[in-house]
Amino acid sequence: MFTCKLFRGQKHTAGVCKCKLKSNLNKKFQCVFEGIAKAGNPTLLNEMFTEINITKGGTAEVNDEHEVRHIETASRKPDRSETTIRQEDIFKTPPRRDEPIRTVMTKGVAGIGKTVLTQKFTLDWAEDKANQDIQFTFPFTFRELNVLKEEKYSLVELVHHFFSETKEAGICRFEDSMCVLLTNLIRGNLLPSACLWITTRPAAANQIPPECVDMVTEVRGFTDPQKDEYFRKRFRDEEQASRIISHIKTSRSLHIMCHIPVFCWITATVLEDVLKTREGGELPKTLTEMYIHFLVVQSKVKNIKHDGGAETDPHWSPESRKMMESLGKLAFEQLQKGNLIFYESDLTECGIDITAASVYSGVFTQIFKEERGLYQDKVFSFIHLSVQEFLAALHVQLTFINSGVNLLAEEQITSRQFFQSAVDKALQSPNGHLDLFLRFLLGLSLQSNQTLLRGLLTQTGSSSVTNQETDTENGDLSAERSINLFHCLNELNDCSLVEEIQQYLSLGFSSFKLSPAQWSALVFILLSSEEDLDVFDLKKYGASEKAFLRLLPVVKASNKAL
Repeated sequence: MFTCKLFRGQKHTAGVCKCKLKSNLNKKFQCVFEGIAKAGNPTLLNEMFTEINITKGGTAEVNDEHEVRHIETASRKPDRSETTIRQEDIFKTPPRRDEPIRTVMTKGVAGIGKTVLTQKFTLDWAEDKANQDIQFTFPFTFRELNVLKEEKYSLVELVHHFFSETKEAGICRFEDSMCVLLTNLIRGNLLPSACLWITTRPAAANQIPPECVDMVTEVRGFTDPQKDEYFRKRFRDEEQASRIISHIKTSRSLHIMCHIPVFCWITATVLEDVLKTREGGELPKTLTEMYIHFLVVQSKVKNIKHDGGAETDPHWSPESRKMMESLGKLAFEQLQKGNLIFYESDLTECGIDITAASVYSGVFTQIFKEERGLYQDKVFSFIHLSVQEFLAALHVQLTFINSGVNLLAEEQITSRQFFQSAVDKALQSPNGHLDLFLRFLLGLSLQSNQTLLRGLLTQTGSSSVTNQETDTENGDLSAERSINLFHCLNELNDCSLVEEIQQYLSLGFSSFKLSPAQWSALVFILLSSEEDLDVFDLKKYGASEKAFLRLLPVVKASNKAL
């Protein structure tokens, strides 16, 4: 997005263009669609918008760790005195700063709310609510611009294409390739008086030279009160909203993931359906259960709305099963390549017919989406990385159940070897990119979860995975690796090791000699605790150097250790 004093010529012409631009931006951004647009079911952005936690400070250094791990790490840190900022104040010059803010970089993981923030900023400007010192606001997405990276365009052509109402005014021409155009815009060689707001995921933050960025901010997602506010806005029934909020707080993994607004939306979609169709039934407690229910809800919507079926009909038809198998294959193959955005050639390589791709995005609208860039080039993606990882795990599990083929090692092996190879492969990933995939894969091994997918799974596999497959005896594992393995055990509903350590704690800790796995369990318990880690009393767990080294992740997460 950039905001600027762009036009020259008569003030009257610029004023007319500004009014037309505001009117069109108002129409474009007044409604928001959580997930993907649902025809005839828009939500007013001003009604659903929940303030989100944005902090000032930080650097543009690269962070390529798994984004869920990034969220989990942030959730463990006690509240510290960080400077927060509201989206409408993003370009306000701070006290004791002489130069105005020109370029702001805002970091945040996928689904954390970056897009909605820029939409709210634009809508407030278009509705004359904020930032009226800005003459023109032009929001672009890098997804749209990436389609043009090999092409030559001028700024005027770009603005005219996306904002046709500006054609009446004279705009200065800067002809060059898209990359050169953006580089000069960011460096201030082009439109030096313009203000730029660049939003990015942590892994791409270092692509902008730090000397070109005046301020770095980070979207941290919802705070705990903001989560509650979101669900109370979504569910007007006070009793229902309270039950959902209470349920989420009982599951640490769900509560952590709800820092991400898009996961709040997935959770609300699932729990709304479960409460409606299974009165008195047990609500999903693990991530795997949540995503299975989400998939089933989308299949049900497809069956009723697109196929004219009834609520009681089987959710999975041969056609929808084939669609989901194709999407699973795409999810897995692109996850292995590290791709989150796909083009028509990627779909063709996975055996998906291009004409069918539009059908997929039209039928499973809350899972897979198709967008058009400039000149109608199509780009595809899943609504969130976690959905891609879940479908990838489902594809690997389905393939092994149906054919015995292990896609992770490309060989036929036993069930135990299959899951152990998945654990090994995830542990080999230097930045934890397969952490969530592994949780889903192990969670899908449970018979209870496979029963939920009845109809999609034509046969079921073994549910014999135990904490032996998620081997935590290796004392050389990093804290993050060990913690993810305990999350895997949670997906398997296996809390035995954690319960064992909790019993030790209740009896007085210092008299017990712990194995490496038990130390890892202790770290997991302490980092997952609801208690504030502002001050951590290390002496309670032994005064030895070994105890200090084992508990170092907890020490780092606290403000002070005694």
